[in-house]
This record gives sequence, structure tokens and C-alpha cells, in this order.
Amino acid sequence: MNENEISGKIIGCAIEVHKVLGTGLLESVYQECLHYKLKKDGLRVLKEVPMPVFFEDAKID
Repeated sequence: MNENEISGKIIGCAIEVHKVLGTGLLESVYQECLHYKLKKDGLRVLKEVPMPVFFEDAKID
């Protein structure tokens, strides 16, 4: 699967979650539902993965 196919699948899942849930919920609700939907559609996904940030000359965790 190439990048365009993956991004198309992700966007499609995000739109579907939004259509089903509507607006007004906490971000964490959408995050959990999107995570579930992406896994159900066969994608390997991780949530809240720590990433280092580089600011000026310092690496900030």
C-alpha cells in the first residue's frame, strides 16, 4: 500500500467517525473511535507516541 492509499484510508475513517459521532464531544472520544476504526480497517496504529522536540540547541522530551 502506498502513501496515497494509506492517507486516503485514514481520511475516510476520520470522516466516517465524524459523521457517526457528530460534533461537540471531547477530542479523546474521537481519538479512541478513530484508533478503533483504523485498526478495524487493517492499519497498524499507535496512539500518543512520544517524540523529541528540538528547540534552539536543546532536545526537549
